[in-house]
Amino acid sequence: MKKIVQLFLAGLLFSLLAACSTHTGAASGELQINFGHGSAETNVRHEAAMKFKELVEEKSNGDITVNVFANETIGTEAEMLENVSLNNLEIVLAGTDIYTQYDPLMGATNLPYLFDSYEHAWEVLDGKVGDMVSEPLLEHNIRILAFYENGMRHITNSSRPIETPEDLNGLIIRTPEAEVSLDTLNALGANATPMAFGELYLALQQGTVDGQENPIANIHASKFNEVQNYISMTGHQYTALPMAVSDDFWQSLSEEQQVIIQEAATEAAQFHRDSIKNNDDKLLQELVDAGMEVNEPDKEPFREAVADVVEGYAEVAGQEFMDEFLAEIEAAKTNEE
Repeated sequence: MKKIVQLFLAGLLFSLLAACSTHTGAASGELQINFGHGSAETNVRHEAAMKFKELVEEKSNGDITVNVFANETIGTEAEMLENVSLNNLEIVLAGTDIYTQYDPLMGATNLPYLFDSYEHAWEVLDGKVGDMVSEPLLEHNIRILAFYENGMRHITNSSRPIETPEDLNGLIIRTPEAEVSLDTLNALGANATPMAFGELYLALQQGTVDGQENPIANIHASKFNEVQNYISMTGHQYTALPMAVSDDFWQSLSEEQQVIIQEAATEAAQFHRDSIKNNDDKLLQELVDAGMEVNEPDKEPFREAVADVVEGYAEVAGQEFMDEFLAEIEAAKTNEE
């Protein structure tokens, strides 16, 4: 019953959004853009969304207004992306795993231990690989404007430091509802359990799950230090946050409006990237000060444990795609050196 009520309220809210949005792209008059994301207003993701709003409104001299809806107030990330696809919502910022329901190629960017650094990931996603995983989404009326930042993922739990994959044996670790994440944690030896992010804090508090894995910024913003004792810097996955716009809406805009929105999306994405990268150490220290114990395990045994997850993704994406995808990642690594 609770789920039915939530779906009804989300549907009602989307109806109200559709009613208040101009959604016409007309050259004259104010254009309203509704923009949803799933994070709390304390998260840097919301800061990035507000940066986008600020830039769009500034660049358009107030002719375009961006209405930001945080914390899944207009639906889950999956529901918001569906409404972008249906042209009921203009813009959404969602995890790459959410896009795999429309484009399994996007899931390849979540594969474990692909990237050596933030800069390595950015070069790859801003190049040919970004186009490769984005273009199939156009068939579903979803256009990617930019890749925002989620970060390197690390494991927390309340039982013990994770020094080797064997330390994960017997631990129930929450993951996003994404095959790559599930396969990765299972390959590392954990009992991977998918769960909506909004349910996670209570599950950790009640001991329904032993731990979870997320970037530092998410761990800090969600105050998981209150319900977790250990954070192990496994860096097992890098995850981005694609910003998507309804392509029907995009095509209705004037060229000038498109330029404004694209420039703002790109600039706000870099703001988000820099914020995450530059604040990781500071936020980690605050978690330590709050009582968490941090350890940095040797990553090589973890990398070896998940090698089959990377190799096996060819069954989803195709061998030809994976060969080109991995070659581009390796080439970008060489460029960094």
